[in-house]
Amino acid sequence: MNSSASQRETRYLQGPAGRLRLTLDHPAKPPCGVVLVGHPQPLLGGSPRHPVPHALARALRDAGWLVVRPSFRGVDDSEGEHGAGDGEEQDTLLMIATLREDYPRLPLALVGFSFGAYVFARAARALETERPVDALVLMGLPVGRVPDGRYYPPQPIPGSALLLHGENDERAPLTDLLQWVRPRQRPVVVFAGTDHFFKGCLPRAAAMVVGHLGAIAAR
Repeated sequence: MNSSASQRETRYLQGPAGRLRLTLDHPAKPPCGVVLVGHPQPLLGGSPRHPVPHALARALRDAGWLVVRPSFRGVDDSEGEHGAGDGEEQDTLLMIATLREDYPRLPLALVGFSFGAYVFARAARALETERPVDALVLMGLPVGRVPDGRYYPPQPIPGSALLLHGENDERAPLTDLLQWVRPRQRPVVVFAGTDHFFKGCLPRAAAMVVGHLGAIAAR
């Protein structure tokens, strides 16, 4: 890798349902950590190229992270069919295990948006008692029955997770998330006046993610 410039790489893993595509954005210098960035609902056109994961990947890469954007099942040339979170959780756990083998000395974080947040919340829960991820950020996390009719079972959320949400989120209503976390008095960072896609404040949301993960990398 050229030490003076960032570099993009495509990698494939063999998952339970077939080949999985990963887009890796390497920083210009040796990485301070590895972060998986999850994209929104594939059935609604979500992919790693969506503006939110794309902006997050750019900001995190520029901050020194090796960014890995998986294409969930059936997206791009990842094989298999949409797994409603179950299959994608299995795939994510495989990705985490592989990345930990490849980069054993680096912290590993998960940053999920929308459906990606739901998948990564599940994966983080599965690893919580074994080997937790070093950081978890969930943006626009869907909880329960959402307006398009899909149901996302509420997930236990690790206490250290950062939750970011738009006040006027029309796809994953803020009220549903607050109802779920209220008994635990969990903090949620709400961006006033914005929607599910953090319109108008995406750079500030990305900067908050970078800051949160920066504390992990500095350990």
